[in-house]
Amino acid sequence: MPPLPFDFILCADDYALSPAVSAGILEAASLGRISAASAMTNRPDWPRAARDWHTARPDAALGLHLNLTVGAPLSPMPSLAPDGKLPTIAQILRLSRQNLLPRAEIAAEISSQIQAFCLNFGQPPEFVDGHQHVQVLPQVRQCLLDELTKRQWQGQLWLRNSADRLPNILARRSATKKALGLAFLARGFAAHARSAGFACNQGFSGFSAFDPTGDYGREMARNLRALGPRHLIMCHPGHIDSQLRAADTVTDTREQELAFLLSAQWPKTLQSNNARLVRTWG
Repeated sequence: MPPLPFDFILCADDYALSPAVSAGILEAASLGRISAASAMTNRPDWPRAARDWHTARPDAALGLHLNLTVGAPLSPMPSLAPDGKLPTIAQILRLSRQNLLPRAEIAAEISSQIQAFCLNFGQPPEFVDGHQHVQVLPQVRQCLLDELTKRQWQGQLWLRNSADRLPNILARRSATKKALGLAFLARGFAAHARSAGFACNQGFSGFSAFDPTGDYGREMARNLRALGPRHLIMCHPGHIDSQLRAADTVTDTREQELAFLLSAQWPKTLQSNNARLVRTWG
């Protein structure tokens, strides 16, 4: 008998980052080319993007893309964002290494972004991850788990673990340095989440050099190597507009990712790898 298809989640990050990014992600979700998307609820496009998702009703999970590095916070952050603009990921990492992140401010911002998700979407997120993987940083993860526990959401959603096993990372040969760095930062995250009552993915890929001259189809094929039992792949498709260019350095490759996901090549890639998209693991 042939082996059963391997189920995995393909999540498009950065929904609501800009109207064009949102449109591209929703197009892919509506056509069944992704199985999840994570939303940035502090972005101006979020209320409209939430309505559009409700109207389209794609068979894909929608989660919270916790954002501490792009745009304006939803709550006062006099220490972390005194000018009303969130810091860069480099600044966040420096403060995290020094154990100087303002936890009360981060806790309030996490609560505000979750509340914005529920208010505009009408229900809690199906999962939580983080823009530039901020959710795995020790001080941030504790604030996140405290907030989710306070809401008694144990068993109702899962959390993204941005780490994978060393042999699997090396087997993919895809943005290896970046994947190894995140595995180091995320050490202990899955165990911490489980102890609080929250499940995580087991297996993670999708790290990219965001090279506009690269072949995304070949990159996706590498992401499908060495899969874990509850595997999650992240991607960053979308169209491009002025809001995106003002907010993020990852631009042209979003169109390339979207074009691949909407092409006939993507279903063929899934079939040749005996893989199947799901919105949650069995």
